[in-house]
Amino acid sequence: MRKETQKLLVLSLLGLFSASLTAQQKAKKDTIKGLDEVVVTALGIKRHDKSLGYSTQTVNSEEILRTQNNNWAQALEGKVAGLKIQTAGAGPLGTSRITLRGDISMNMGNNDALIVVDGVPLSGKKTGTGTAAYGAGSGGDLPIDYGDSFNSINPDDIESISILKGPTASALYGSRGSRGAIMITTKSGKSRKGKVQVAFNSYSSYDSVLKWPDYQYEYGQGTQLKDKNGNYYYSYGASADGVNTGSTSSAFGPKFAGQYYFQYDPNVEGQSLERQLWRPYKNNIKDFWQVGSNYSNSLSIEHSNETTAFRTSLSYLKNEWMMPNTGLNRFNAALSLDHKLNSRLKIGTKINFSQTKSDNLPATGYNNQSISYFMIFQNPNVDIAWYRPVWKKGQEQIDQIHPFSSYIDNPYLIAYENLNGTNKKTITGNINISYQLAKNLDVAYKTGLEWNNEFRTQRRPWSSANYAKGYYREQYIRYMDLNNDVLFTYKNKFGNFGLTASAGGNIRYHEYTMNDYRGNGLNKAGLYQLSNAIQVEYKLPKPNDNQVNSIYALANFSYKDMIFLDVTARNDWSSTLPAHNRSYFYPSVSSSFILSDIFKLKSDNLNFWKLRLSWSKVGNDTYTYMLDKYYENSAFVGSVESPLLYPNPNLKPEMITNIEGGMDFTLLKNRLTFNFTAYQNNSKDQSIIIPMLLETGYNKRIINAGELRNRGIEMTLNAYPIKNKNFSWNVSANWSMNRNKILSLPEEYQGKPYTMGSVGGVVFYDAVVGGSLGDMYGAGLLYSPDGQVIYDAKDGLTAKSTEMKKIGNAYPKWRAGLQNEFRYKNITVSFSFDGQYKGVAYSQSHHKMSEQGKLTHTLVGRDNPGGLIIGQGVIQNPDGTFSPNTKGVSVSSYYGDYYRRANVETNSFDTSFLKLRDARISYSFPKSIVEPLKLTDITLAVFGRNLWMWTKFPLFDPEAATLDDSTITPGIEMGQLPQARTIGFQLNVKF
Repeated sequence: MRKETQKLLVLSLLGLFSASLTAQQKAKKDTIKGLDEVVVTALGIKRHDKSLGYSTQTVNSEEILRTQNNNWAQALEGKVAGLKIQTAGAGPLGTSRITLRGDISMNMGNNDALIVVDGVPLSGKKTGTGTAAYGAGSGGDLPIDYGDSFNSINPDDIESISILKGPTASALYGSRGSRGAIMITTKSGKSRKGKVQVAFNSYSSYDSVLKWPDYQYEYGQGTQLKDKNGNYYYSYGASADGVNTGSTSSAFGPKFAGQYYFQYDPNVEGQSLERQLWRPYKNNIKDFWQVGSNYSNSLSIEHSNETTAFRTSLSYLKNEWMMPNTGLNRFNAALSLDHKLNSRLKIGTKINFSQTKSDNLPATGYNNQSISYFMIFQNPNVDIAWYRPVWKKGQEQIDQIHPFSSYIDNPYLIAYENLNGTNKKTITGNINISYQLAKNLDVAYKTGLEWNNEFRTQRRPWSSANYAKGYYREQYIRYMDLNNDVLFTYKNKFGNFGLTASAGGNIRYHEYTMNDYRGNGLNKAGLYQLSNAIQVEYKLPKPNDNQVNSIYALANFSYKDMIFLDVTARNDWSSTLPAHNRSYFYPSVSSSFILSDIFKLKSDNLNFWKLRLSWSKVGNDTYTYMLDKYYENSAFVGSVESPLLYPNPNLKPEMITNIEGGMDFTLLKNRLTFNFTAYQNNSKDQSIIIPMLLETGYNKRIINAGELRNRGIEMTLNAYPIKNKNFSWNVSANWSMNRNKILSLPEEYQGKPYTMGSVGGVVFYDAVVGGSLGDMYGAGLLYSPDGQVIYDAKDGLTAKSTEMKKIGNAYPKWRAGLQNEFRYKNITVSFSFDGQYKGVAYSQSHHKMSEQGKLTHTLVGRDNPGGLIIGQGVIQNPDGTFSPNTKGVSVSSYYGDYYRRANVETNSFDTSFLKLRDARISYSFPKSIVEPLKLTDITLAVFGRNLWMWTKFPLFDPEAATLDDSTITPGIEMGQLPQARTIGFQLNVKF
């Protein structure tokens, strides 16, 4: 047999991937089938990918199920160009901020992509606790990640996910589709073709902390005080050695060198009777945390024949998180039924039910009552076991053990007494009917529902840091999102021309209600009932309803199946806008040219070449109740409060204009697929809330102003370097970048920055014309002309500026992902890397632990004579010149000043990272074993998630974000909880 000619192809995608690819150009067994997949587009319309004039990407169920997650969205991280999934590091639910192609709104909570499940758009409504992430000593509570309706989706029920990346792709969803859309299609059983299949999936996984801060255990608690002999010492309470040094949270005390001091003794709950060995407890933070566990079992039955397709499933998830006494249970049930009544009439329904229950979800943020706060303030010489009894002897439920500060709650009290419970029920579903009116004319009706009912409780015991007499809260949250759609569709061919034209309308109604009861103080300790409260605050539920009526039309034209043109138009009438601005129209147009067919360029080397071009304008309404003066319900029953927001009866809709172009290539007998996309989005007339003079009786007002521009590039690559009967290697890579620019701001600012948001009162997201969304401003260091840090000649500390400076931007320069899958007979090995370049995050934990001497970098200078350190830099002389700094200051003062909370610059870090996001090894048993057992498939797998990470970010996770009430704010670490490394096992059985 003549040896076939082989060619060596070296692929390179911006340094992300390089591999030698041997391309068998004539061997039929070594080619890949055509890749013109079906994509679920807006309104649930299925289209062939070749006909689309805009960028989409599809992720199948295998990708979602490779590593089981409590939140399905996290499985997409790193696999889709332009998509960012970001959590706040706030516990097991992992509520995600899901964005496509960067931020386009100055309101950080208004940039999420639309999630659509089986044609039902989800509202994405999030209800927070009403408290900020920074609340130390405020006497209030703290944020809790209670999740949203997205969390409730069962990954085992997902068939595929189509990502519509730009406004053109999702324009038919109106306002909610202006940030792109993620289309989730659940399984229906349609593929069974007369067979019944029962599938059982079981997952067990275990979580441990991936990365810890670099704690120091060389020096203990103290502030560099010396005894009468001039030696550093420690004393818990006043003793013969000197005054008390055991109440500080700082670790600038004596070095651990075998000496003995009077220390805390848990047996006497006070100062030890004798001096004890001065020693470190090197696991006194890590030992608090446990190995978390996840157990998930799912059972499904599906069947289909010529007239009916049916599927039902049940699943149960039990999670015990890494923090003791936290976790959740989740039950899911799903039903899908499609039935063809006759040759013209079809009906169908899909219903998904979820119930999430938890006795305790962890709280996050920088607050006296958060576990993050305790980890920051824990000292090297303190044993975590000293806190374990929780209550002082004879003072159960009355007075907790917190020997070193009454401002810091006992960690076990936080875990076992500060409980945050939830019982949430969610239903999403649709009923659809389609009827063929004539040979080429159909009509379809669909009604879709998202319904959520949640009961929350928060318990705080007596003697807790912020509630001396305890606290109890109940929240009853209900919301509903109802969509009704009708769509007429005409399809026909006229020679070489094809036409599909549709027209229809939508009515969307959304309502939301929350009842909030707060019991301030408890008459009897440990009894959590509103009837036991000293004082009850109850606000009458404030309505939050809105409605949007819409009509829309779309037409798809094709010529010889190689030139395609799509035109859409939609008009909305929104209840959130005034009558004279309530109606707004927006169109889109997109085209696809199959250049390989038009110019007859098809060959074994070039299989497919497509050009995509699109333009769209998408409208967006505003917040509810912004047009008139509405009084707020007061905490005092029967009374109201005057609003602080000045309404605007002339609000108009925001408009987003999108231009997009790209090319798709398929080469070497479909072995290699490459996609390139460039886009620009412009957003005008945003709804912006700006401050007002208090003398007016208001403190803010809402206006239309501002223009933003997003430009970006996305690239994806998929290749089969090797594919034959026994072995295949599939590699996928993606790369994306986004550049945002603020083109204009409200006239009121006249060149001054507009502060879009702030966290902790130190980091400010300021919008400046010519700047970008995500620009972070705050206090920083002063530098001499040659770049040296300037110090104050009088006190030896850093010179202070009254001006804010730009520290960096919360968003990276670019992101990338790389996935590999190897199949050898019945064994499959896959792994996925992703990462980002640049970006900045501020760390509150780094500030406080550096100020207190808890991290290893604060060891520098401790052994200097007199415990003094001289800052490396210069001082400014009276004549304006500079000379070296020679002023020594105590080590504790130096670090306390250099890393003070307000110094955003020294506590902000590069968030570049590379992660081994997931890995999996699976084995499918051969038919010789499976068939005698009357089974069709048995697969065993070992998988892992977040197995390895490289980063220079000093805290838990460089993908830092903060849960501030209900908003996830990127670029801020404010009491972040540890990130989990997961290792698990999977069993899939089908019969």
